[in-house]
Order: sequence, then C-alpha cells, then structure tokens
Amino acid sequence: MSRQIEQRANQIKGQLEEHDYRYYVLDDPRITDREYDELMQELKQIEEQYPEYRDLHSPTQRVGGAPRAGFVTVNHPVPLLSLDNAFDEHSLRQWQQRISKLTNGTLTYVVELKIDGLSVALTYDAGRLSVGATRGDGTVGEDITANIKTIPAIPLKLRKPIQQLVARGEVYMPQEAFLKLNEEREAAGEALFANPRNAAAGSLRQLDPKIAAKRNLQVFVYDLLVLRGEELTMHEEALEFLRNMGLPVNPHRKICDSIEEAIEYCHSWTSRRNQLSYDIDGLVIKVNSLQAREELGRTAKSPRWAIAYKFPAEQKPTTIKDIFLRVGRTGVLTPTALLDPVHLAGTTVTKATLHNEDFIISKDIRVGDKVIVQKAGDIIPEVVQVLTEKRAGNEQEFIFPEYCPECGAKVIREEGEAAVRCQGGLACAAQVREGIIHFTSRNAMDIEGLGPKMVEQLLNSGLIKTLADLYYLTKEDLLGLDRMGEKSADNLLEAIERSKENDLYQLVFAMGVRHVGLGASKSISMHFKNLAAISKATEEELTAVEDIGPKMAKSIISFFAEDQNQAVMRRLMEAGVNQAKAVSERIRDLEGITFVVTGTFPGYGRKEAQALIEERGGKVSSGVSKKTDYVLYGEEAGSKLEKANRLGISTIEVGDLQQVLDDCANRG
Repeated sequence: MSRQIEQRANQIKGQLEEHDYRYYVLDDPRITDREYDELMQELKQIEEQYPEYRDLHSPTQRVGGAPRAGFVTVNHPVPLLSLDNAFDEHSLRQWQQRISKLTNGTLTYVVELKIDGLSVALTYDAGRLSVGATRGDGTVGEDITANIKTIPAIPLKLRKPIQQLVARGEVYMPQEAFLKLNEEREAAGEALFANPRNAAAGSLRQLDPKIAAKRNLQVFVYDLLVLRGEELTMHEEALEFLRNMGLPVNPHRKICDSIEEAIEYCHSWTSRRNQLSYDIDGLVIKVNSLQAREELGRTAKSPRWAIAYKFPAEQKPTTIKDIFLRVGRTGVLTPTALLDPVHLAGTTVTKATLHNEDFIISKDIRVGDKVIVQKAGDIIPEVVQVLTEKRAGNEQEFIFPEYCPECGAKVIREEGEAAVRCQGGLACAAQVREGIIHFTSRNAMDIEGLGPKMVEQLLNSGLIKTLADLYYLTKEDLLGLDRMGEKSADNLLEAIERSKENDLYQLVFAMGVRHVGLGASKSISMHFKNLAAISKATEEELTAVEDIGPKMAKSIISFFAEDQNQAVMRRLMEAGVNQAKAVSERIRDLEGITFVVTGTFPGYGRKEAQALIEERGGKVSSGVSKKTDYVLYGEEAGSKLEKANRLGISTIEVGDLQQVLDDCANRG
C-alpha cells in the first residue's frame, strides 16, 4: 500500500511540474485552474498523512517556514555585471564599431526586452534549485531562496538533472498586480510603492516568504552564467536551452544580422511598450556568439559584448521654485533645482539635478522658470529645456557663491574642469559627513546601522571628526545619543567590529579616492595586496594594473600624498582594520596563464579546481580560443577538449591536481 501511495505522490508531482511548464513557459495550459488546484490539494493531503513523501522540492513547499531573522550573503560564481547604456542610434553604432575591432568574423546579435525589475541569480545543482540570490554588488548578493521558491514560474526542479546551471533573470511585478497591491496598501493605511520595480524589490526582500508569495511576482530568465555537463555555442541556443529546462524566457526577441537591423527592432518597441502587461525600460543588444563574447571580455563594470538601449525619457513641464547647492565628499558643489511636484516615469519628482555651473549658464536656468524635466535613463530627474516664452519677468538668475555654503572656505574652479570645488577639505563639515557616509555604505565598509542620520548625529555630538574615529567609539559614547538603547549600541559596535575584517578592496573603495570606483578598487587590491603598497605605488606601477589609466593613477598618488589621509590610514591600522588582501600570503605563480576547465574531476569539484587556479593568479575562461594556454580536463570531457586538440593547445589530464598546477606554473 505504501508503495502505491509513494507512486501516486510522485505521479502528481510530475503532473504539477509539467502543468507549470506548460502554463509559465509554453503559455499553453492543458487543464483548468480548478483541476490544477485539485491535484495540489490531493498532494498536500498525501504529504500531511505521510510526511516521509514530502521533500523541499515538492510543489507544495513553495511557501513554508517561519520568517527569517535576516539574509545571509552569497558569493556569485560569475560576476553579475551591469550594462553600459546607449540613448541614441549614434551610441549603438559606436559600440558596434568598437567591438568589431576586438574580434574576428561577422557578428550577429540577439535583441531582447529589458525588463524593469530586480536582477537575480538562480543556481541549480543536479537539476534542483539550490540558491536564489539578489545581484547585490555583482560579486556578493543576498540569499533569498525562500522567497524565490514562492514564484510559481521558477521551477524547483529542471526538466533534466543538469550537473550545475546558474541562470540570471529579472523578477518583476505585472502592472495589474502592482495596482492591486497599492490599492490594498492604501486601504490598510500603508505607504504606497512608487512603481512596479520598487514593489518587486520590496517583495523579494521580505523576511517572511508568505508575504512574498502573496505579491504575484513573475520572472524572465535571460542569461546562462554557468553550465556544467552541456556545451553551447550561441546565446540564442542558450535561451532555448533554458526554456527547454523549464525556465521562463521572454518570447519577444530577435536575431539580427546587423546593428541597423537591431536599431530598427529597438525603435519598433518604443511605441509598443505600453501594450505589454509589465514594464520595460529599453532593450538589450547582445553578441550572439559565446566564443566572440569570450574574446571581447569585459571592463571593470560591464561586459563589452552587450549594451542596453534605453527608451527616450518621458518629459513633463513644471516650475523651478528654488535652487540649492549640495557639497559632496570630494568638495564639488552640485546645484539642485527644487520643483513643483510632477509625476514622471512612475514616481513623484520634486528635485532635479542641474549638474554644474556651465549647465545652468548654457540653458539660462533661473529660479521661477517654467521648465521641461525628464528622468535621465528613467532614473535621475534633470531639466532638459527652459520655456523662456513663459517668463513673467520676475525670474531670478542663480550665481555660484565665492565661498562654500557649508564651511565658508573659498571655492575654486580649476582650468579645464566644470566642477566648482570647496577648498575646505577636512575642515568642511559637509565633505567629512559625505565621506563618512560613503565609508560606511553597503559596497564600502558595510557598517549596518550607520546610516546618514546616525553619522550626522555622531558628528554633531563631537564623537567623531574623521572616519577613523568610528573605530574608537565606546558603548558609553553611543548611549548618550538620542534614541540609542543598550541593544542598539551593542549591535552598532558589533557591526563596526565586523567591518575590521573586510577585504582590502572594500577599504580602498571606502576611502573615497577620486575616480576610483568599486571595480578599480578590486583590481588595485588584487595587484598590490596591501594598502601600504598602494600608497607608495608610482604612476607607472599603477597604470600597469588592468582598468587603471593615467587620470586615476594621478588621483591615487595625490590622495596618499596628503598628510591628513596618511594619518587616517595609521589610525585605521592602529584600530585593527584589515589593510591587506585576504589571499596575499598565497603563491601566485600562475599569473598570466589562462586555463579552460572541462569534464568531471574525481576527488575535486569543478568549482574547487577553478578556485585553486584563480587563488594562484591564473585566469579561468569559459571557452577555448587561441588565447588559452592550457585545457585542464577530467572524465567526460567534450567539445572543449576536441577544440583544444584542433588548435594545438596544451591539454592536461587531471591526476594529482596540485602537481598539475605546479607543472603549469613552471611551464608558464
């Protein structure tokens, strides 16, 4: 009898998985909602009566478990990069010309809709969903597996037991679901979500998966990041493969033989975007050939083989009520217009950036002007046109001050620069404040509980004057602040203490060196391995690092030449803040050597093999090309090994992996 019950449970699971695939992927349902619910109810009854037949990947387990205390972090196996943007045809053609010079052969492109949602990575091991994670900073995200499982369109089990598959997708909220959610929140007296993208992000980051399950989230998968056990050559082929595995792939895409055909397809969606049941903010043009992608590579932030075409921004008229200046962490005075509220691209806009002094002069922007505003890239509000014909004569010109509005120091505008800068340096409270806020931010030292308001309170109370002072705060100091109890003080001190163990790149980024972003911070840290070496590096040594140009090198040298910055570094070191790369002590004898790893390795996982190579400075590439030095292969190696043999590339069979790596280093 028990055997028959187990067979029936497995039969229902298979039927439900098949019906999910037909409904969410093929858009070809074969049963009614009622029939589907009856099958689900029967399975629930079996699992309640016979719990031994219930597992984590059962269709009944999409929503379960108690709310979580918080999210843990996940290291992505492949960086989830952001895309460069293009806003016109000229930019798209320039991109095509750039990449054509970097690869051989004729390129074809796949053009896809750019879904306006939250980017996620889905990992399947042995065909079963193991991890769902947010993009985070591209290298580290948050584990939101429990919430991911609540999205019916995401299969808990692939249609084939693939060894490992990591896919990237976009979780979104359909417009109808968004309107319904906001109606419910309004009726309950809760704050409304600004747009479907914010609603989707807020839903996925709920600690209680039961709340996420009620939000009617959907997903489209658009990139195959990792695939073990299969070989593919084209992106279009990868999309079809994902679809055949049961993952939802957007049907609106086109293979284009030229950039002109791609541009035409982009234009065709400008007017059609409102016909969709979900929001898109543009299209993405991708090189189809996976081999060409490998050759094109990436910059510090973006792949060279793809670009996002953003739709022309929505524009609305409004009035400039006032103009005020904000002093940033590098001393730049940025003018901002205070506007009459206007609804634009899904949100209510009350401020718009005016960029710099030249921008105000060139457009003759005055307080009281009627203007046209838009969101640059559908994100940042900006003034695009002054309606001079509507002037009444009482509008006022805006003149940049001679002295900083925050600290009273002289402001200057260096020759060749558009920026007006305060010369107050560390004597300028605004620069110190913004610098410390940046230092504590998520991609920098990531000190939870040290937001802008807390930083301002610490500064105003005199407890800190520089960012290094954060590491000398005591519990008694914190208990003297407004609304600071013992538990909050303990939590903040623990967060500050944890940040001492951060990787070197986080510290480099946190210090706010001008022109040095997160990607460059990682490259610099990997190359020099400790902060002392970075601070003493010459321009020649710095520009030898990938992603570092002369302008950035000069900025780094100038930063570390300042006595005040050197003093902050010493105070951080004395406080015990890590100033060395975590792997600085490892042997890095494989630098400059490129490997391709293929097949299965008895005693090792593919990830472990790749990690050993990368820890010793080697590069692991996904495709075999003329730039490949060695192909490291195990059992069941396929087309990559065959291609290596055709190209005459050295191949090494895995035996004693450590000895193999040592041999490679000696030969390199």
